[in-house]
Amino acid sequence: MKYSVVLEQSEEGFAVSVPGLPGCHSQGETEAEALENIADAITEYLPVVNDLSRGKMVRQVEVAA
Repeated sequence: MKYSVVLEQSEEGFAVSVPGLPGCHSQGETEAEALENIADAITEYLPVVNDLSRGKMVRQVEVAA
């Protein structure tokens, strides 16, 4: 899967977040490190979302872009 991420440069390096996954954030000293770290964060985030939605009514909705 591909996710759009937002990178913000600061004095400490790069902060990165995923607008489509609320609360999914990471950082790194370089842009490459930040992107690698957010990929790991997304990988860890998705199973948690699945666990939290287990037993709830879940549907998929298609929207035109």
